[in-house]
Amino acid sequence: MPGSHRRKRAVFIINSLAGGGAERIMTTLLRASGPWRDRYDISLVLLDRERGAYPVPDWVDVIEFDSRHRLLPGVLALRRLLAELRPEVTLSFLTRANVSNIAATWGTQTTCIISERVNSSAHFGGRMRALASKLLLRLSYPRADHVIAVSDGVAQDLVRNFAVRSNRISIIPNPVDHALIETLGAKPMVPPVEGEFVAATGRLVPNKNFAMLIEAFAQSGLPGSLVILGEGPERRRLEAQIARFGLQGRVRLPGFVDNPFAILKRATLFALPSNAEGFPNGLVEAMACGLPVVATNCASGPSEILLDRAREAVQGLVPCAAGAVVPTNDPHAFAEALRLVHDPAMRALRGAAASAITRKFDIVPTTGRYWETIEKIVTASRRPPFSAHGSGIATSGQVS
Repeated sequence: MPGSHRRKRAVFIINSLAGGGAERIMTTLLRASGPWRDRYDISLVLLDRERGAYPVPDWVDVIEFDSRHRLLPGVLALRRLLAELRPEVTLSFLTRANVSNIAATWGTQTTCIISERVNSSAHFGGRMRALASKLLLRLSYPRADHVIAVSDGVAQDLVRNFAVRSNRISIIPNPVDHALIETLGAKPMVPPVEGEFVAATGRLVPNKNFAMLIEAFAQSGLPGSLVILGEGPERRRLEAQIARFGLQGRVRLPGFVDNPFAILKRATLFALPSNAEGFPNGLVEAMACGLPVVATNCASGPSEILLDRAREAVQGLVPCAAGAVVPTNDPHAFAEALRLVHDPAMRALRGAAASAITRKFDIVPTTGRYWETIEKIVTASRRPPFSAHGSGIATSGQVS
């Protein structure tokens, strides 16, 4: 636990605080880090100058660059700053911030910790630019002092495909602020949604596969509407698909919403149609709102959260206490699962089970695991290098 020692400096790094799951988790983590203020001066570096969607505690020193989404300017600016601040440790979220963190701390006394939020192999796909990104990760990620993965699937992907040694990985899921979700969930819905509805959240991008969800909803015959919260480049394509299915007025795309919890609290169930996730924040936060869920068995996270099983061990449509897990990109199976989980006789029980599962991700113990890992790695980095033969990936913040 925090004690009365000389304060060190910890620098957190992320691309920006524009709307997104990783950005929200970064501010959640910082907000819960107050008990460590007597041990650390805490700074937050934003690589890009963008309008922030999430507030930062006023005791966190915020430094904003203007890298314009480019890697090299961010690396150079960050290296200059770290030379001035001389922090004991850095912790970064998101790929570009992670690579910048590794490059800026290379050859210094600063302990470099990165957090991988996505299943990188599934996230990047197979295009030429994606292949270049994968190569950059394979060259850089093994040079971090430690990697925090948000799920076992993400951790295994780092070991198999990006040459990260297993003894340099800890698995810590994203924190869930139940008290804040309850407070925000009690507020009025903006925008208001009338009647019964299925909810989904996420950026409107191909990997989230909302096109499949719209098709499944059309096949399901469920009453009411489908509300997809989020914005992104797929909007026009999705709007055209909604028109083709004749679902105007029944499928709504309200865009980015400041308070999604007020809407989630009033939904019938939650749908996660993704082809790839790291740790599905939207799924867990919807479960914390007491919603039963239908989720694809994507890489990574849903099967671990809902079934406590590896993705590879799950085949077909699998009902569970909190809802159902279905194969990826299968609208027929997803429609069947929507009908199953929509059943009013079981909906309340499934919602209660979903909420109970999320308690293991509560903000206080999860934030504690982050800081325990930070302090262990800072201490370990002052000793001889890690053994080349790790004893395995560490869980619950434990370092092998």
